[in-house]
Amino acid sequence: MSISPPDDLVASVTFDDRGLVPAIAQQEGTGEVLMMAWMNAESLRATLETGWATYWSRSRGELWRKGETSGHLQRVRAVHADCDGDTLLLTVDQTGPACHTGTRTCFTGRELVMPPAAVDPEEAAR
Repeated sequence: MSISPPDDLVASVTFDDRGLVPAIAQQEGTGEVLMMAWMNAESLRATLETGWATYWSRSRGELWRKGETSGHLQRVRAVHADCDGDTLLLTVDQTGPACHTGTRTCFTGRELVMPPAAVDPEEAAR
């Protein structure tokens, strides 16, 4: 089995008009969703070449290797593109918290509770 070079893999991704693609980080083994960040071609290439998650910071306008300053690194085990090639799923081994707030995931403590009718549409029809 041959492995595609990083440039071939990057070329297979559909980036938006800003040159970005959403990337979801998921914990290897548990499937826990840790965070969502943005990647551009350069950050995806860096991730594929080094095995460490590297994202694009929209606010700073620069690459950032996850955990470079905090030590909360993401070792990338696999990168998957969705069926349209416009969203990436990174399977990672997370060291420490994934969220900048210090929580394990960026999806902690902000649950949007669904109203009962939305949970069971048949109930709402009765």
